[in-house]
Amino acid sequence: MLRVAVVGSGPSGCYTAQSLVQLDPSVYVDVLDRLPCPYGLVRYGVAPDHEKIKSLQNNLRTVLEHERVRFLGGVRIGTDGVPTARLRELYHAVVYCVGAATDRHLGIPGEELPGSFSATQFVSWYSAHPDAVDDGFVRAARSAVVIGVGNVAVDVARMLARGAAELSPTDMPQPALTALAASRVTDVHMVGRRGPSQARFTTKELRELGGLPEAQVTVDPQELALDPAYADPAALPAAQRRNVEVLRGWAQSPPTPNPRHIHVRFFLRPVELLAEAGRVGAVRFERTVPDGQGGVTGTGRYEEIEAQLVLRSVGYRGIPLEGLPFDARTGTVPHLAGRVLREGVVAPGEYVAGWIKRGPTGVIGTNRPCAKETVTSLLEDADILVREERPGDPLAALRADGIEPVEWPGWCAIEQAEAELGASLGRGVVKLPDWGSLMNAAYGRGF
Repeated sequence: MLRVAVVGSGPSGCYTAQSLVQLDPSVYVDVLDRLPCPYGLVRYGVAPDHEKIKSLQNNLRTVLEHERVRFLGGVRIGTDGVPTARLRELYHAVVYCVGAATDRHLGIPGEELPGSFSATQFVSWYSAHPDAVDDGFVRAARSAVVIGVGNVAVDVARMLARGAAELSPTDMPQPALTALAASRVTDVHMVGRRGPSQARFTTKELRELGGLPEAQVTVDPQELALDPAYADPAALPAAQRRNVEVLRGWAQSPPTPNPRHIHVRFFLRPVELLAEAGRVGAVRFERTVPDGQGGVTGTGRYEEIEAQLVLRSVGYRGIPLEGLPFDARTGTVPHLAGRVLREGVVAPGEYVAGWIKRGPTGVIGTNRPCAKETVTSLLEDADILVREERPGDPLAALRADGIEPVEWPGWCAIEQAEAELGASLGRGVVKLPDWGSLMNAAYGRGF
């Protein structure tokens, strides 16, 4: 019997567990997570109105209900939790699938002003992450600037522009729904420093902005024309070509009387957040132009956009986990085909998969081959790993150490509590938004 701990229950963790039990009938897997709820970014990162993508939880659920897979939630690893060395004492192998837990910064003056947040903070709030803080994101805001032109930027722009009637059927927590329903934001500016042919959003996400019943998308044709590929996009890859075609259509659309407007802007680089009455009041941008090598260069011309809310969406970054090596340059754990490297030497029994392995790249499905590569390495090492004696069931040892995990029935109790909460509010399933209500539900103490 080979006992493996998988740290993290998001897609990379679940795909790792799935590959392990599919490829080796002697493997038993414990999937540990800091949160009492599984599924990682599928639960806490996918926008509430993306029900099709969120339905991926059903596939991940099948993995976690496998007879040789056990979900252990509410277990912190590293600082203030179970040391990584202790995991190696309890399991033959440990696979870390801890993602990229923080966001990149702009590094410009005023970035820390009240009213300036990362998109991650905003997403965590409207997704009911128990660590999220209600910072009054939309309170008193009339204009919002989203810095970035990837899918996360599109998501937060869409959430700001949707009406209450559109958000109510989702599983958005009630406090976030109430705040967004009362929002006075009428203008959302989504701004990129490069052009439309380099934007990172997918066409499907982009088109959704044009389907919002209470918002119109506006695009400046002069900014589009700065992109050398705009006039003749035929040479672009298909995805970028479709993006350009969608943007061209919006640039040619007549104005409508919609109460909200989403302004998609290009070739503007943020240089400073400007204060007004002690909080952010505007963003100062420098106009950029293509440099002929795929990048941009500044022109020395500036523009200010009013904003009482600024959300930066310029990428994620991994953070060090106590007891593991870390490459600060890439924000990843050094590895060889998933095997953790300590000072260039393979560390027996330690592995990585997902974003902490390869960086925050790809889509959810990218985690499958990534996990399989790591699992292949682990199973190649299995004959050596299994020779090490381990003290029986790791769960008993964790409990002896004072750890009381939320097991699968506890997660099912949380699901039931969220269904009951939704019914009491006249909605569908509504997420529990804080640690207290989640743990009370998990242990049958009501919510």
